[in-house]
Amino acid sequence: MGAALALAKITPEEYLHFERQSETKHEYFDGEIFAMAGASRRHCKISANLIYTFTGKFKGTSCNAYANDFRVKIKETRLYTYPDVIITCGKESLEDQVKDTLLNPLILIEILSPSTEKYDRGKKFAHYRQIESLQNYVLISQEEPRIEVFQRQNDAQWLFLEKNGLENSIEIPAINCMLSLTEVYDKVDFNDDLELR
Repeated sequence: MGAALALAKITPEEYLHFERQSETKHEYFDGEIFAMAGASRRHCKISANLIYTFTGKFKGTSCNAYANDFRVKIKETRLYTYPDVIITCGKESLEDQVKDTLLNPLILIEILSPSTEKYDRGKKFAHYRQIESLQNYVLISQEEPRIEVFQRQNDAQWLFLEKNGLENSIEIPAINCMLSLTEVYDKVDFNDDLELR
């Protein structure tokens, strides 16, 4: 999370009113709103590759892939956030009539960067684990071809899968598909000097 905008606590309703008029994105938690940083070029390429790949795989199904402008609310912890990629299958549950806040993601994907990795692996994943519908949490490195998948088990445990190297693919169990690291990292140059955010 970025820096809090104000010391005074605000309600979720006040946050949504503010956010729906804002030109930039903010997370909300425990009465505070947090400005979100922009993304690097490498991050944007990976995100675009993911949306392109999943959109092709989802043709003729009830599944959808959304980029990071679609908000998710974790009802149990009252965090509002913008995952890098959201996947839904079947009927989507939305918070209100504006239909811009999802309650039941099936898969959430975060593209790691030095400024967000600790949060994405720690507190954010702790929030995400409270979402009853969530079956897979996927972490994608910007610094090397590496994808990690956490899969919910029946006993509230999470199974960890990891693949490294462009020659590999990794299973996304909740949608029964293989994700090729070559597709995810298409046109991503790991030798450039991008400032990772």
